[in-house]
Amino acid sequence: MAFSERLQEIRTGFERPFWVANISELFERLSYYAVFASLALYLKENLQFPVERATGLTSIFGAAVWFLAAVGGTMADRLGFRRALSLAYLILSCAYFMVGSITAPWLAPVRNVVPLTILATFILLLPALGVALVKPSVVGTTARASKENVRSIGYSIYYTIVNIGGAAGPYLAGWIQDRMRAEIVFRMAAACVFVMFFFVLLFFREPKRSSDERPPTFAQAARNFWTVVTNPKFMLFLLIFSGYWVMYWQEFITLPIYIHDYINPNANTAKILATGPVVVIVFTMAVSVIMRKLPAFHAIVLGSLISSLGWVFLILQPTVKMAIATLIAIAIGEIIQSPRYYEYISRLAPADQQGTYLGFAFLPIGIGSLIAGPVAGKLLHHYGEVTHQPVRVWWIITGIGLVTTLLLWVYDRTLKPTEVTETAKTGSSPQKPRSAQRS
Repeated sequence: MAFSERLQEIRTGFERPFWVANISELFERLSYYAVFASLALYLKENLQFPVERATGLTSIFGAAVWFLAAVGGTMADRLGFRRALSLAYLILSCAYFMVGSITAPWLAPVRNVVPLTILATFILLLPALGVALVKPSVVGTTARASKENVRSIGYSIYYTIVNIGGAAGPYLAGWIQDRMRAEIVFRMAAACVFVMFFFVLLFFREPKRSSDERPPTFAQAARNFWTVVTNPKFMLFLLIFSGYWVMYWQEFITLPIYIHDYINPNANTAKILATGPVVVIVFTMAVSVIMRKLPAFHAIVLGSLISSLGWVFLILQPTVKMAIATLIAIAIGEIIQSPRYYEYISRLAPADQQGTYLGFAFLPIGIGSLIAGPVAGKLLHHYGEVTHQPVRVWWIITGIGLVTTLLLWVYDRTLKPTEVTETAKTGSSPQKPRSAQRS
């Protein structure tokens, strides 16, 4: 196909809700990653939590977001994506403001009564209520407002936009930290998502469902939820893939503390964490074209392997430059697997369960984050503070990633479920669509 023809496909293959949802996602991700890139060091240095407590609280912040996304997907199916998104951004604007107000004078009476750990835990759970609705709504809109012939490109565009926000967030957080108090990062995040609340209300229109698709009742939504939960092959895949995220989240939980404590205490770790998203922004579309003929599940396995091996750079030489090399390698693996992961999940889902399945697609991220924090805390404490061999942390993290890759390969050979064809989703006459191919 000629480039001009492909460009025309892209111009006509996406409906307006696709662009509105993804633009709003840009600012939501900017806010989220600005907060996440700053949180572990903020808890350790500003609030004086010990390393195990700081990493644990950081993992709770990340995990709650993704666990609730499974429920959020079911809610988005029922509420509709427009109402779900607008409600989500309103919740997030309030939640991030509260995160930035933990040390505020007006919360002093509460801090005098409630232990700081309990107060911080409660406040860090609040953003999850909003993100849980945003993620399945945006990914569901991407699936529903993209034509079949450009859907994989749609997920690549979504993923690129996510990473533009993921790069801008840490960089902006680092810029703020150089010039202002750390709390301002969280208030900036609140302002960004508050603007998106009005943006969605003004410009977003509910994407069309297929002709035989009806908005699910709460009973239907509950049945959809139960159907996914009781799908053993699908749930096993999600459980195995959680290992990838245990490994991946160490760049936000362990790496900032490791750089600050064992490499260079003056390094701006928030700006360093912008490296991965920048790599993704630059190379996602090119890698998508190169890898487009690779079956989706094979791309997931290959990407997991490359990301896992990225930590070897820090094992060879623990320097800031090698930390950046590690982030580049992890990002390359992420580029290969992540867009194809969402494409793979969307093709497993029946039309009336897109939101539910795509909500569960975020479950491994939550499981990974929940485990990553305690793992990070124990590894940093044991190898950093007890045995004074901090580089051994990365041997363990690399091992987790490689074991996950091996288990994914075994799963692909033995248990991988069958995809739902486009014919089955729409009820149209058989045609041999791309979604019916093994991937």
